[in-house]
Amino acid sequence: MNEMVKNNYDLTGFADEISPNLDKQIEVIKGLEMHYIEMRGVNGRGLVDHTLEEAKKIKQQLDAGNIRISAIGSPIGKINIKDDFDKHMELFRHTVELAQLMGTRNIRMFSFFIPREENAPAEQFRDEVMERLGKMLEYAKQNDVVLLHENEKGIYGDIASRCLEIMQNFYGEHFKAVFDFANFVQCHQDTKEAYELLRPYIEYIHIKDALWDNGSVVPAGSGDGQVEEILRRLFESGYHGFLSLEPHLTEFTGFTTLEDGGKIAKVLSGPEAFTLAHQELLKILNTI
Repeated sequence: MNEMVKNNYDLTGFADEISPNLDKQIEVIKGLEMHYIEMRGVNGRGLVDHTLEEAKKIKQQLDAGNIRISAIGSPIGKINIKDDFDKHMELFRHTVELAQLMGTRNIRMFSFFIPREENAPAEQFRDEVMERLGKMLEYAKQNDVVLLHENEKGIYGDIASRCLEIMQNFYGEHFKAVFDFANFVQCHQDTKEAYELLRPYIEYIHIKDALWDNGSVVPAGSGDGQVEEILRRLFESGYHGFLSLEPHLTEFTGFTTLEDGGKIAKVLSGPEAFTLAHQELLKILNTI
């Protein structure tokens, strides 16, 4: 691996895909010589569903294992745009407290599900989306945290043009972009086009890939996300930040077809899926 590229990133990941149990998460993460977790779920519940007292114990366990938190993998903004926002803001304020307690400024978040069953264009809800994001950004500024907006199928910011619109409205020290390859593929958004539109705003990368035809998640480099080419462009542009593994591979059964023509019919365990995702990413990084 090019030494310059090697120094451009830190590996992290959604360790709840390894196991709900924090001890097991730490064991596997350390076994892969990683030092960060993007914490979404822990001990069978979402992190944001834990009290501050419970979170303090989680932080103590992480500290004992020399593991740090790269971001809170929160569900903030992952509600319908018509759902009660005041209640959601309460959860957001709690999430900010958790981020501060866990020693990270980064909070992964979304831009609200659009009720597509009504056949209404996403743009019909633009003003409400922007008003809500603006309120969250103001609170983020007051508390010195960074909102990392993830492109996600079904939300307002699912395709690159609307992600760009969000960034043009809110980008700054406290609001930046997550780039997720698989989510763009699942929206039939060309990932290179998305990258070129969003590169100035990208702060954080989610590593998962998917197939254009059916949206199935596959190991990085095995799908249509153009992962290697985009990571190369990213590093050439001077990116320094996190690459976060989000495998979604526990039901993946076709990997050996890429190597020896065989096919496994085995459901992967959480540790196996996470390790596979890690191995395939390292293969890509070793070519850059």
